[in-house]
Amino acid sequence: MGVVLPVLFALFAALSNALATVLQRRAALTVSQSKGFRFGLVLDLLKRPVWIAGILAVIAAGVGQAAALATGALVLVQPLFVLELPLALLIASLVTRRRLPRALWLAAAGVVAGLGVALAAASPAGNRTHVPIDRWIPALAACAAVVAALAVAGLRRPPGRARAGCLGAATAVCYALTAALMKHSVYVLTEGGIEAFLTTWQTYAFGATGICALLLLEHAMQGGPLVASQPALTLGDAGISVALGVVLYEEHLRAGWWVLPQLLGVALICAGVVALARAGTGAP
Repeated sequence: MGVVLPVLFALFAALSNALATVLQRRAALTVSQSKGFRFGLVLDLLKRPVWIAGILAVIAAGVGQAAALATGALVLVQPLFVLELPLALLIASLVTRRRLPRALWLAAAGVVAGLGVALAAASPAGNRTHVPIDRWIPALAACAAVVAALAVAGLRRPPGRARAGCLGAATAVCYALTAALMKHSVYVLTEGGIEAFLTTWQTYAFGATGICALLLLEHAMQGGPLVASQPALTLGDAGISVALGVVLYEEHLRAGWWVLPQLLGVALICAGVVALARAGTGAP
């Protein structure tokens, strides 16, 4: 049950996030585009019931993710979220009653197979529960600098692939950092109760980064085609989460010749994600 439980929670979270992606994208396309970063975008979206439904799905995903991180390693849980894209396209096809062509089923199979190969070869291990502040400070500073640089670069571009890709990558960094902070907060909650949870700084930090991720995501969805934003978001979240798991929580991946099947799995995932994102460019 050491691996099964976090995997099940993570799959539930991925499914909920996929549903949220479909609903939020439909809502984001119904409001006027903005040239810069606009906090009023969320106020406009609040008037759309479909966006509210998407937020409820995000909350459900957050609960599933918290449970997964409480029971498993960051390097195991977060890569499973690459399944969001094939699940989102499947949900979109059901909503619009359109059949997915065979090529997309093959791409989705490639993502699933690649994820299985990569995780089996990597054999993620370790589940450190406490991270000292001297590790958090450089990680937080580095992530903040990267997010700021990507957001500024994206917002300076006109609507299109470059804008969407930069904002999608910035969102990915926020997602990965939110997960890393959430993992610590959930541990504090299980060990010290609600009072300890409400008095640890990581709780408020993951709330803040989660809000930043939400704002960046909405702008990324408006900023350009899915083929640009989704691969950056999906692959970036998984890759940065693995890096944070190794650096902050001292989690481990198998090395040596095991790196070769890991790279093969990653290549399959990348090819499948790009193919699925291309197909989803015109998805509602």
